[in-house]
Amino acid sequence: MVDNHLGQMSRRSFTKAVASGPSLMGLAAHAASAAQPTADFAALAKDETYWTQTVGQHYTRNPDFIQLEAGNFGSMARPVERAYQSHIERVNQQTSYFSRRQFDPMLVPIRQRVAASLGVDAEEIAFTRGCTESMQALISGYHKLKAGDGVLICDLDYDAMQTAMRWLKVRRGAQIIEIGIPEPASVAGILDTYRAALTANPQVKLMLVTHVSHRTGLVMPVAELVALAKSRGVDVLLDSGHAWGQLDFNLRDLGVEFAGFSAHKWIGAPVGVGVLYIKQARLDDIDDYMDIDAHATRQIETKIHTGTANFAAFLALKDALDFHEAIGVKAKEARLRYLRDLWTSQLADHERISVLTPSDPRLTCGLTSFRFKGETTSAANRARAAKLLSDFNIFSVHRNGVASGACVRVTPTMFTPKSDIDQLVTALVRMVRDV
Repeated sequence: MVDNHLGQMSRRSFTKAVASGPSLMGLAAHAASAAQPTADFAALAKDETYWTQTVGQHYTRNPDFIQLEAGNFGSMARPVERAYQSHIERVNQQTSYFSRRQFDPMLVPIRQRVAASLGVDAEEIAFTRGCTESMQALISGYHKLKAGDGVLICDLDYDAMQTAMRWLKVRRGAQIIEIGIPEPASVAGILDTYRAALTANPQVKLMLVTHVSHRTGLVMPVAELVALAKSRGVDVLLDSGHAWGQLDFNLRDLGVEFAGFSAHKWIGAPVGVGVLYIKQARLDDIDDYMDIDAHATRQIETKIHTGTANFAAFLALKDALDFHEAIGVKAKEARLRYLRDLWTSQLADHERISVLTPSDPRLTCGLTSFRFKGETTSAANRARAAKLLSDFNIFSVHRNGVASGACVRVTPTMFTPKSDIDQLVTALVRMVRDV
């Protein structure tokens, strides 16, 4: 068993995380035995006892089906759930006294934690109710477009973001340029596709990049795409809804200046918590939100207005970050990619099954989709997902919108046991045989 996985956390930060509640003592005991400063995350990823017991004991697994659709939103760990309930009780008891006198000061250190997690300044962060709201504020507020300018989207971008980008044709008079990401994907192939699109369409001034595609799980080479776009005078809006919490990255290193995030997927916060990021030097390039009060104390807060939100959910973000950091993003990333590789490696060369993301770890994460060869319709893939559930008790989800055709997405989570992945492989092989 490998015990040195928390090398990326300082002893001080881990001690602080553990001190937040006795429910994290199991993780603390595991980390306390660390003997080496550098963690072996590849070995830790295979440690079933750690993930299914030490980590898994903090989650409530549904006994009725095998959950391989963790991409919609992630389960709160029990200490986060308990903290959330406590926050609800406090808010419900104190009502407007809490919202008017206590909430804003309590949010300051949470905002600082989020900024530190993303590698940016707290004044560049605002809270929203989800990544979609964050991205819609960026897309609708970006005012540097003039009539005839182009905006670039691809088939793997999220539906709501594509819709918002297309809306710029009505709102700004923009031209919409759409591309499909070639399969099999490669870093070079992705960059060549975007380079060709920008060369053929020099009028493009704005580009949407999805960090992790909700359709196939493809991880985009964000830093390279941002550098390419900047060299052509093109701004990038980064949809990072699926990346924060399962991939180890820093916004500064990626060169990103505008981005949106969800905290309810891989950070493990309650549903209804999102983050908007705008680099300080670019704040003036996003319109104030519907002429919001210019007297806001923080400039970024003039770019989004959520109204009265779920106070308790935002407070629980602190508890979710405690738990997330106690495990460590590098450890989570390694485990999720290991679970993905468990099934894709067995089916990558199958004559009847197509895995839609490559084996290159730069382009993969926990999410990955497949389809039976020749089955590209929505109806066929919906039926495959339904059969996985009805015949094998495996819950997954079909996805539309990929240029090459519909697919079925498989998304494990940190505490998914290897046995669940084994059952998925067995089910898919039997489904092929039974055709």
